[in-house]
Amino acid sequence: MDKDVIRIANCSGYYGDKLSAAKDMVDGGPIDVLTGDYLAELTMTILYSQKIQRGEDKGYVGTFLKQVKEIAQTCKAKNIKIVTNAGGLNPKSMANEIEKILLDQSVDMKVAYIDGDDLVPRMEELNNAGEEFKNLDRGQSLSDSGYATLTANAYLGAWGIKEALDNGADIVVCPRVTDAAVVIGPAAWKYNWKRDSYDALAGALAAGHIIECGCQATGGNYAFFKEVPSFENVGYPIAEIEEDGSFTITKHRGTGGLVSVGTVTAQLLYEISSPAYINPDVIAHFDTLKIEQVDQDRVYVSGCRGSSPPSSHKACINLAGGFRNGMEIILTGIDIEDKAKIFTDTLFNSLGGKDQFDEVSINLHKTNKNNPETNEEAMASLSISVKSMNPDLVGRMFTAKIVELSLASFPGFFAQGGIKPSGPVIVYWPALVDSKFIKEKVYINDKVIEVLPTSQLELEDIYYQKEPISVEKLEINDTNSGYFGEVFGTRSGDKGGCANLGVWAKSDKAFSFLNDFLTVSALKELLPDLKSYEIERFDLPNIKSLNFYIHGILQDGVSSNNKKDSQAKSLGEYLRAKIIDMPVEILKEK
Repeated sequence: MDKDVIRIANCSGYYGDKLSAAKDMVDGGPIDVLTGDYLAELTMTILYSQKIQRGEDKGYVGTFLKQVKEIAQTCKAKNIKIVTNAGGLNPKSMANEIEKILLDQSVDMKVAYIDGDDLVPRMEELNNAGEEFKNLDRGQSLSDSGYATLTANAYLGAWGIKEALDNGADIVVCPRVTDAAVVIGPAAWKYNWKRDSYDALAGALAAGHIIECGCQATGGNYAFFKEVPSFENVGYPIAEIEEDGSFTITKHRGTGGLVSVGTVTAQLLYEISSPAYINPDVIAHFDTLKIEQVDQDRVYVSGCRGSSPPSSHKACINLAGGFRNGMEIILTGIDIEDKAKIFTDTLFNSLGGKDQFDEVSINLHKTNKNNPETNEEAMASLSISVKSMNPDLVGRMFTAKIVELSLASFPGFFAQGGIKPSGPVIVYWPALVDSKFIKEKVYINDKVIEVLPTSQLELEDIYYQKEPISVEKLEINDTNSGYFGEVFGTRSGDKGGCANLGVWAKSDKAFSFLNDFLTVSALKELLPDLKSYEIERFDLPNIKSLNFYIHGILQDGVSSNNKKDSQAKSLGEYLRAKIIDMPVEILKEK
């Protein structure tokens, strides 16, 4: 390869991803760094429960230790660094366990760990200093929530990782760092970037964002899935990052999946709001970069501009929001609405009324067809969910009352089971904390290194002012109807209690039409169940894309809402299923 690059591979997009992926990546071809992202907002509460149930020395992603056992000797032999956020709530304990594994295998590798993200022990101190932890979506102070705090973690950046690598670390165990930090840190180490190397850092941030969710960048969950040659052994992504922050996304040879402009664009749009993507190390402007196919399964991304980071860190706070229970009842045939009313009225009368619950959700999903050709086509579903701070109200008694009605209600009664696992409700509370309160530390070689946030270093503030891109209006002659998804790709996901819906076009003409057609009003007309929500539209004409940010659609996060799709993963495909009138010339391009 002509250019000097650092090859950073990903082996995990979430807690529960393919266990063998780590070994596959270190064995499958040349890489310099192996990263893994295991932490979602809800994962932090899973690890909290682990600590409560198994002891204070737990609270990390145990499956990562199994991966370390498989790859340690190979990583030593090939000089592959490992950087992961699998440390979760207890990076020190995980680092200790990794050292035991290395000792057992006689592998000489240095382990570092980072802490300083955990705000729970400092909440009183921070409150006294004026930190209100206002909910970013609702503006409400944490003290007014009425809920107890379970976890509170600041999203740390990349500089602690760089310090660890600078001091000889082979394995860096991180707590709650930003998803992209595990990529930015090694790139900054490789090229010795300065704190204000904002354009280069922005490029690495874009690379980290693209590969953080594993196979979603290499053909997984891809809108145009028929373009993917094979879903057997889909390869995990690799970012080959250059000194200026430009990078190539690829995967190991001989693996399934696909790396294309489309797959990379889709992942770039995933779970973002504004194109100004905020990180504690840099603000990356995704509406400035360029994406191009340079070879089979090789996509080059360049030109991402960066600005100074903000003076605050985002914090992921999880609260104990009470308890829930629910069940999905199946209704079949005719008189669906009448059957649903009989059942719900009888149920809540037997329970003493709806008012005793903190929240009641009743949703009738009329999926039944007229004159059905199969039994399943005659079925609709009735989802009933209740919440309360009193676990007894939503416990076994609630389930028992539903079961009691199975022979005493509408004809054809049967139930699907719980619509959500009964038990605690976790309220996700996104907030900011002033960066001056962040106390990040790196532990390596019996040394403790303090790491100051960039915003505390008195550097010159730089903010890139993007130059507007004009989009030529498409002259429309003939139109024809077709599925939105025949022409346009989408990728959607959750952002706490909000959701994003990214949409992209493959050609300039298609984007010209998309840019004019898909306004916020048009989106609400196409998807009527979005009409009551505040929606922002963000334009990324550089990659022929639009991004819609839908406020409040997921209530207080995945655990709190009653939607069938609690993370909005299918929202994009819902849009692609709509039939619209489109210019004939772009329909011919598909």
